[in-house]
Amino acid sequence: MADNAAKWPAMTIEEAHAFLTAPGSPFEMETVDIRGNKIRTYKNTPPSLRAIFDLGRAWGEREFIVYEGERLTYESHYRAATAFGRVLSEKYGVKKGDRVALIMRNFPEWSVVFWAVAAIGGVIVPLNAWGTGPELEYGVSDSGSKVLIVDHERLDRIRPHLKALGLDGLVAVRTPVDELGVAEAFETLVAKPQDYAKLPDDTLPDPGVLPDDDATIFYTSGTTGKPKGALGTQRNICTNLMNALLGGARAFMRRGEIPPAPDPAAPPRITLLSVPLFHVTGCHSILVSTYASGGKLIIIHKWNPEKALELIERERVTAFGGVPAMVWQGLESPDFQTRDTSSVESIGYGGAPSAPDLVARIKQQFPKVQPSNGYGLTETSA
Repeated sequence: MADNAAKWPAMTIEEAHAFLTAPGSPFEMETVDIRGNKIRTYKNTPPSLRAIFDLGRAWGEREFIVYEGERLTYESHYRAATAFGRVLSEKYGVKKGDRVALIMRNFPEWSVVFWAVAAIGGVIVPLNAWGTGPELEYGVSDSGSKVLIVDHERLDRIRPHLKALGLDGLVAVRTPVDELGVAEAFETLVAKPQDYAKLPDDTLPDPGVLPDDDATIFYTSGTTGKPKGALGTQRNICTNLMNALLGGARAFMRRGEIPPAPDPAAPPRITLLSVPLFHVTGCHSILVSTYASGGKLIIIHKWNPEKALELIERERVTAFGGVPAMVWQGLESPDFQTRDTSSVESIGYGGAPSAPDLVARIKQQFPKVQPSNGYGLTETSA
């Protein structure tokens, strides 16, 4: 490693890209016609979120999500998502292209709902869970969502606005029965997390989703006036997945190393999810990529550096990050010296300016970690 570091970089970014995207490679490129425009894209990109959802089942009894005392395997998560997909399509009439809004904190059900909607070809509309009642009403109405899934806190916030929305369905997660009102309990429609594994072994009908069909609407505040809905296609999100894989392979090559071949038997990447899933970073770059690669998500209920360090030690987390301030808080926590963080291999941050000495501080406290700085736009689905 020291020899490689001395001759860094072993090749330019352009040279690495030329090698990795050459004909016959996993990242081979091709030019396709997308809505009248010639676009250069990956030849081997998964065609849709539905395709990724179906492939993910192969991970079987491997753990996928850990939240508080709950642990979901890929199989139990698949069964819950399939069961809710049935509910959406058969009870609420959701079909390909229909919008379904999702407003909740990072609960395991967020992932179940996301993949359920994706599996039936619906368009997922994740709204900012920190929004006020009028802001949430605007997002549901502006997106044209016909069904809304919320948690208890968001149900209370949206309740005064329900009459104006005219929804076909309202589903509440982790909400006391006596506070449901007109909402239906997710646990009644599907099951409680501990019972997901007992759900039927089912397969949803193929909705015929194509790469350039709509997949998501994320609202961006990067404009004047009210937030605008940024429409993402299946190809947008799947391309982001390929970009992430390419970035990892490129890092190996620039160090003068050959990227390792995928190994299904290799230990999974274990990621501490500390950013909201209603943002493209949490959803596309963490949730989707983790699911596609057979990784494990450790969900922290609410950001707290001491709790994060506890989870890193207990779950042997290999990757974590967030905005720079969150990384700083972890590094400066009084608990850092007493927690075992030796499992961490990757630290990423972005979304805000970072101090120049953050990289040096990360390398000092995590010697084997190569920190990374990310940048993306809601409008580009990345």
